[in-house]
Amino acid sequence: MNLSSATTAFQYLTALFGAFLAALWLSLIFWTYRDIRSRTQDALVQILAALTTGVMGPFGLVIYLILRPSQTIDQAYQHTLEEEALLTEIEEQPICPGCGNRTRADWQLCPNCHTHLRKGCENCGRLLELSWQICPYCGTPVAGVRAEVGLEPGAS
Repeated sequence: MNLSSATTAFQYLTALFGAFLAALWLSLIFWTYRDIRSRTQDALVQILAALTTGVMGPFGLVIYLILRPSQTIDQAYQHTLEEEALLTEIEEQPICPGCGNRTRADWQLCPNCHTHLRKGCENCGRLLELSWQICPYCGTPVAGVRAEVGLEPGAS
């Protein structure tokens, strides 16, 4: 093996290593751009993140990883949906008008202050809201409430 062939082999290895570094550099830029697109919709931030990695290389990638938003847009959306579902669940729980404690839909009395929350139907036994004048389950009028004339379907 002579010096000329060793120099040629070294040049090929250097060229391969340079091509590898260039491909790595470009892949870091593309990865940064794709990652920031999944984390923000601000076009300026997307371009700046890619430029930081493009200009500074691996050091720019480290800076990007430190400064990037912690959640993707999809993760933030899912988190918002979970929060809304929890808030809806909390808001839908009935509250005792007497003491303000949370109650359940199947309670007739508040266990805390003994306020009447619902009444039972005399015919079918299902729980009715206090304001209801007729049982929606069996159609029986509630005792003590005057039956309205003309409640029959088709009556005018």
